[in-house]
Amino acid sequence: MSRVTLAQWQTLAAVVDHGGFARAAEAIHKSPSTLNHAVHKLEEQLGVKVLEPVGRQVRLTEAGEMLLRRARQLLESAESLEDVAGRLAEGLEAEVVLAVDQLFPPDALARALEAFSSAYPHVRVQLHETVLNGGVEMLYDGRADLVASGLAAQGFLGEPLVTVRFIAVAHPEHALHHLGRELDLRDLVQYRQLVVRDSALRQSMDSGWLKAEQRWTVSHLDTSIGMLERGLGFAWLPETRIQSALDDGRLRPLPLAAGGTRQVPMQLIYRDRDRAGPATRAMGRNLVEAVKGCEGDSI
Repeated sequence: MSRVTLAQWQTLAAVVDHGGFARAAEAIHKSPSTLNHAVHKLEEQLGVKVLEPVGRQVRLTEAGEMLLRRARQLLESAESLEDVAGRLAEGLEAEVVLAVDQLFPPDALARALEAFSSAYPHVRVQLHETVLNGGVEMLYDGRADLVASGLAAQGFLGEPLVTVRFIAVAHPEHALHHLGRELDLRDLVQYRQLVVRDSALRQSMDSGWLKAEQRWTVSHLDTSIGMLERGLGFAWLPETRIQSALDDGRLRPLPLAAGGTRQVPMQLIYRDRDRAGPATRAMGRNLVEAVKGCEGDSI
């Protein structure tokens, strides 16, 4: 058992922060003699002088400075622990499991997580970046508290979140661009298409146009983008994921007569909205607000 209590360290910190026993006593509503006795008791227990007189004032000794610096960390940890306990008593979750389809705008996701971190710094977050049925499957299995998906989940009510625009693109030097004319889907058949694998474990699905004779399947959108920028195929990708590549000319939209773009509406789905804790609800609000903020910035 520790010989020194948190209250004693708090007393020492108060004396130092307020410049003496009298001012500290007034601030924390205790008598100067009580504080003086507490600090002397602290020194006796530690066997180290932590304060020394300077005229009518006191200051930390060299040993006192080091000890108080570490004690402040201890006090902050104790305060944080009490805050977490209080939030748990109010029904705050210790962890939020969030499944977000990879097509969700990355800037909006970053904003939402940043806002959540500020409001709930002690709540753990498990973020699963899913594809197609992956998030919905986690919902069905009870493995996710909150899901952002482009697919509907049977038995669950979702709310509109954002509509993501997909664009058919390839490297500017890809053979499809060298055809020098408007393309139709028959032109794509003989070239390699890059697609992202459904992350669902049981009921995986295919989505979009998949009639190319050659097809490479990857697990993450970033991998697909990297391959496209090396001229290894063509793909339909979320505009928000490739905007910088389009702006820099690393990728170019394919001049398709039809089907070059498509819209995918995403929705926010709670595993159980009525029973969702404050942290899960806050995460949902943050995602909605982050999308609005990004739309306002035209990104």
